[in-house]
Amino acid sequence: MNNKLLAGAIGLFLSTGLYLGATLSQPAQAEPPRPQPTATQSVAQNPDKPDKPVKPVVAWAPAVKPKPLSPTVQTGLDWLVKHQLPSGGWGQGEESQQMGGGANLAEVANVADTCISALALIRAGSTPTSGEHAQSLRKAIGFVCAEVEGSDPDSMQVSKVNGTRVQSKLGPHIDTFLASMLLAEVKGKMGDPAANKQVDVCLAKVLKKIEKNQKEDGTWTREGWAPVLAQGMASKGLNRAAQAGADVDFKTLEKAQTYASNQATAPAGEPGEGSAGVALYSTSSSTGALQDSLNTLEAREDELKDKAENAPTKKERDEAQGQLKQLDDGRKAQESARAALVGKLNDPGFVAGFGNNGGEEFLSYMNISESLVVKGGEEWQKWDQSMIANLGRVQNKDGSWTGHHCITGRNFCTAAALLVLTADRAPLPITKR
Repeated sequence: MNNKLLAGAIGLFLSTGLYLGATLSQPAQAEPPRPQPTATQSVAQNPDKPDKPVKPVVAWAPAVKPKPLSPTVQTGLDWLVKHQLPSGGWGQGEESQQMGGGANLAEVANVADTCISALALIRAGSTPTSGEHAQSLRKAIGFVCAEVEGSDPDSMQVSKVNGTRVQSKLGPHIDTFLASMLLAEVKGKMGDPAANKQVDVCLAKVLKKIEKNQKEDGTWTREGWAPVLAQGMASKGLNRAAQAGADVDFKTLEKAQTYASNQATAPAGEPGEGSAGVALYSTSSSTGALQDSLNTLEAREDELKDKAENAPTKKERDEAQGQLKQLDDGRKAQESARAALVGKLNDPGFVAGFGNNGGEEFLSYMNISESLVVKGGEEWQKWDQSMIANLGRVQNKDGSWTGHHCITGRNFCTAAALLVLTADRAPLPITKR
């Protein structure tokens, strides 16, 4: 490894040394077979909503064979669960001393910090009905549902708590986008009909808010320091909801994909809009959003081809053909975006992001990980190995992670870091015939 490169790393930036031109500890091997889906979800057609995509029977499974949970992950999970509040939510927690302020909200539960913490528990293997952290997860979902139920039906707001660090940095609607991600992943998995219905109703309310407030260019807001990362979470939430069988307007998904494609075609490594001048944020967000869109459409590709040829009405055939074109366009854009991204991963300035660790960097690494893992292979393995080493090196002794600029709260940073380390467990929709 080049010692000069390491000496040039800024502050506590997650050094990319193990990725930059380094070799894996073992020779690259063929990607293991994809695990078989363990559960399916049947989705019926809804003739009263012709603009809603009709999905086949689908399941979620990891794209690769997941690694066992490491001691680094286990200690991070233990720390996170210990800091759950009695209400079931999480606050932003202790902030780094460099950032200052925010003490009045440290122990005030909010939706964004709760959702990303709950997603970390899910990724580590727990569900609302099973796993080591099932009880913590149920309490978190209960808190989020109560907040959504108490919100108005039209605005983007879902949280009664305003002025959090995450909102100020990613925009005021990040709570809504992360809520769509969490509720999509627990849809149909609550263990009893009443709880499942509550999640369905809350998810539908959140999706309506997102659909109703999307702008024509596919965005939602330009508020915040780096709203492009919130844009990526919005796309991820919408696509995960569609994959889980929720009604999501095709036009909303299409506009989000078009915006991501436009961002991805910017010169490689150049900051996009809403990125605070940090290329890592915009590149990872657009690449992640494109991959999420492809995951949704590719799971339906056979069904769409059949519908484009054999649907009984011209409107249905045209809609299917339009979605097939969206899929083709997305593949072309993602191929180009992925090549540009992989090329930039050898640039320490690009991977450093703002220059040292913040929640924005951790979210960006999660987006990159969830994009690379779908294809697997050596590029994914090298990146994953580097993240394992780097995140392990900067983990606090108590198991948490701290940000040193912008999003610095330990709860958000710890959960986001865990999502990077468990990206090999991220859900990928698989059509089951």
